Amino acid sequence: MNWKEIQDNAREKLNPVCKVCPVCNGVVCRGQMPGMGSPGTGASFINNFQALANYKLNLRTLHDVKEPEMSVEIFGHKLAIPVILGAVAGGKINLNSCITEEELVDNWLQGARLSETLGMTGDGPDPTLYTIGLNGCKKYPGVTIPIIKPRPQAEIIAKIKEAEEAGAIAVGIDIDAAALIHNNIKGLTVEPKTLAELREIISSTTLPVILKGIMTPDDALIAAEAGANAIVVSNHGGRAMDHLRGTAEVLPEIASAVRDKMTILIDGGVRTGLDVLKCLALGAHAVVVGRPPTIAAIGGGAEGIKVMMDNFKFDLRKTMILTGTKNVRYVNKNILYKE
Repeated sequence: MNWKEIQDNAREKLNPVCKVCPVCNGVVCRGQMPGMGSPGTGASFINNFQALANYKLNLRTLHDVKEPEMSVEIFGHKLAIPVILGAVAGGKINLNSCITEEELVDNWLQGARLSETLGMTGDGPDPTLYTIGLNGCKKYPGVTIPIIKPRPQAEIIAKIKEAEEAGAIAVGIDIDAAALIHNNIKGLTVEPKTLAELREIISSTTLPVILKGIMTPDDALIAAEAGANAIVVSNHGGRAMDHLRGTAEVLPEIASAVRDKMTILIDGGVRTGLDVLKCLALGAHAVVVGRPPTIAAIGGGAEGIKVMMDNFKFDLRKTMILTGTKNVRYVNKNILYKE
């Protein structure tokens, strides 16, 4: 199995909600929600991709970096490379019903285990989505991070307790889903959170808490003040709303504000190991990917995800060698060039 075969298989299954484009940049699928695109003009998805593309790399070959260190520790777990599988749920509404939720979660978490990384599971208006993720958490202990929609307080705290009982290694809240229209249409209340509400949620558990959907230094500082263990610099893959800045564009200012206070993750437009190294140079500790492993899971199952992650690892190693980067934990921003 190779990546082209996986893409071809996924393209056949996903048509028409995703064309599995040779370059997944958000152009073809602009305005396509439900599906794997983004709302309105599609600018937010496109901006995520372009923000990373705007950074070039400086080639360096006269150095002693022959076998770079690519592993990293996140929430006490060693990852082979600093790449985490993001939360993807809603196969019926977004993925053309080409895969059941149970199959998606099983492929996701088994793929994470095979790849020596972590996998996030999702939540949504259908209450079974979260439960299926928790069932996967029990089946694949030590790799799962359930992500909860920004529901009312009592519901979030109850779902965190369920995650604790299922053996989750951390939990997250994707606050960038605070106004996703399909949630409200289907009767799921989602809402922004205040500092006091975040403190209540975080103090209710001993698990590390991740706040996903941070796009400004001010919000990052609030997350730190609330006691969050990590943030994800994210605009929901360009799906939160139209005309948002790309995540790689805002990452440096956020990292400058809070990198010494918490773990910084980022998603949006990451397609290769080369993109991973760019994000690390901009201040992230690791990246989160959603669309690539979705293609991999649909086109090749858990083994497809392993193929995708091996490709990321190959690209990351090559890019580290050709930029003189010894360790993913210490990436010099000087490897980047931007006009």
